[in-house]
Amino acid sequence: MYEAEGTTQGEHSFRLSLIQAFANEEDVALKPSEERKKLLRSHPDVERVRRCHQNDLENIVPFVLVGLLYALTGPELSAALLHFRVFAGSRIFHTIAYIGALPQPSRALSWVIGLLVTVSMSYRVLSKVLVL
Repeated sequence: MYEAEGTTQGEHSFRLSLIQAFANEEDVALKPSEERKKLLRSHPDVERVRRCHQNDLENIVPFVLVGLLYALTGPELSAALLHFRVFAGSRIFHTIAYIGALPQPSRALSWVIGLLVTVSMSYRVLSKVLVL
């Protein structure tokens, strides 16, 4: 993680600092008892990244499954590319908004766009299978 260090002249330099926080006891098993208690905790930045990753898994896995079925329906190449690019763009922006803690509704709108893409592809799959 990079942290900014301010100077008296308003300049910033960056340094690499290690986050000393562990969630599992086995990760600090070789440390002394006092140090183990300090290290065995959660860190807000780590938790934010964990939640972002969890959200990606909850959205990308269904998209990949629906996308595979969608590709098997033989869509127009331009329509398929549009679906895939819009979804990828919305998820990239969602990750940036999540990690960067951008104000809402930026993250919510990017999530809705990705959801609409998945729904659109699902509709195409169901309309082909059920002949809607």
